[in-house]
Amino acid sequence: MIKAVLIGPPGSGKTTLGRLLAERLGVPFRDTDADVEAVAGKPVADIFVEDGEAHFRELELRALRQALAEHDGVLSVGGGAVLREEAQELLADRPVVYLQVGLSDAVQRVGLASARPLLVLSPRSQLKKLMEERRPIYERLATITVVTDKREVEELADEIVEGLGR
Repeated sequence: MIKAVLIGPPGSGKTTLGRLLAERLGVPFRDTDADVEAVAGKPVADIFVEDGEAHFRELELRALRQALAEHDGVLSVGGGAVLREEAQELLADRPVVYLQVGLSDAVQRVGLASARPLLVLSPRSQLKKLMEERRPIYERLATITVVTDKREVEELADEIVEGLGR
C-alpha cells in the first residue's frame, strides 16, 4: 500500500524528501523518473531529445501505473506526470503530498544550467511557466500541501508524517 505520493514542480524536493520520508516511515522509496530511465536505458533528458516528450510522457504514465500497483512505500512522481487525466485518476483517493515551492527556491535547487529537458531555454521563465500551469492540478490532487521554501528536509518530513496521521 502506498504510504505517500509526492508531487510538485522540479526543485520541490520530491526525491530528497521522499528518501527521508520513506526512512522515517520504515518503507521503501521509489521514483518514477528512475523507473522510466531504467526501462528506456537512458536519462530523462536523452529520452526527451531522442524520442520526444510524447514518448517520455507515455513511459512516465506506465511507470506511475506500475508503481501504484506494486509499490508499498513512498513514491516520488515526475513533475509533469500529473498532466495527463489518466494519471490524475490513478492518484485520486491516495495520500498525495504536494510539495509547494516558490520560484526562487526552485531555481536555486534546480540550477540554471539544468539537465532538465523542459528548462533548457530560459530556465527561470520556463520553470515559472511550468509551476503556474501545474499548480491547480497539484492543489486539486493533494491531500496534504507542504510549503518547502527555506525549510530543512527533516522539518518537512516531520510535517508530512504528522499530516499522514502517524
